[in-house]
Amino acid sequence: MDWIAADWGTTHLRLWEIDADGGVSKRLDSDQGMGVLDPSDYEPTLLGLLRNRLPEGRATRILACGMVGARQGWIEAPYSAVPIAPLAATRAVKAPTRDPRLDVHVLPGLSQAEPADVMRGEEMRIAGVFASEPGFDGVICLPGLHTIWVQVSAGEVVSFRTCMTGELLGMLSERSVLRLSVGSTGWDANAFAEGLDRGLSRPEALSSSLFTLRAESLLRDLGPEASRARLTGLLIGTELASVRPYWLGQDVRVVGEPDMAEAYSRALESQGVAPKILDSEEMTLAGFRAAHEALAAHAH
Repeated sequence: MDWIAADWGTTHLRLWEIDADGGVSKRLDSDQGMGVLDPSDYEPTLLGLLRNRLPEGRATRILACGMVGARQGWIEAPYSAVPIAPLAATRAVKAPTRDPRLDVHVLPGLSQAEPADVMRGEEMRIAGVFASEPGFDGVICLPGLHTIWVQVSAGEVVSFRTCMTGELLGMLSERSVLRLSVGSTGWDANAFAEGLDRGLSRPEALSSSLFTLRAESLLRDLGPEASRARLTGLLIGTELASVRPYWLGQDVRVVGEPDMAEAYSRALESQGVAPKILDSEEMTLAGFRAAHEALAAHAH
């Protein structure tokens, strides 16, 4: 182990132990996210996961991104305002630690004044795209609980827009009347395409279109798989309608977990866009490696 990358979100912590050649020697996952931790819990959480693997006699550098740097996290790493390069390594904040084997640096997220928007953690994947495709100009779509559309140019994030589509999908399918109709698994490509078309063409009718799903399950035996796919299509279609300038005629990279990345890619392809899907973990690690190099260069 030479150094450690930590993606520390609201509900999860993911650690990668990185060797001197930049390879991953071990990956660790935990549900000890910011939402269940007090500031005094962060160091013990790290030590509990790493156990006795930290080298003795030196401080191992740990680069952390995500909600660990929020006001409610370990230590606040103030946002960097766009336009700016996605990695502001020189603005990393050193977290307080007692164990001399830890040297923790929390990287800042990005902010936008108008329309007001913020991100924490996703900037690492943006940096990874730049590292893997130097000189890329276009749009990066980051599907997830909150999907972020990012306009990038000349190595900088120019603007971005966050949509709560993934969270809405979870809430509607688990906590609304649609839970009685929508399945938790399965897929129906035709139903997704129908929902997508309706969301794109009539985004203002989203509320009534949602209840139509419930009615069709009662009157037409619309199955749970088709209902879930239709719901996903409706929400993504409505999102695409609201962020049309971010994808129409643009060179797009989609960076997310496979299922959602594929859904967004299919949606964009239906509109004549030819997106390229990039692996989320690979881009995150590429971003961390770039951050590690930048921090090391700044230190010298």
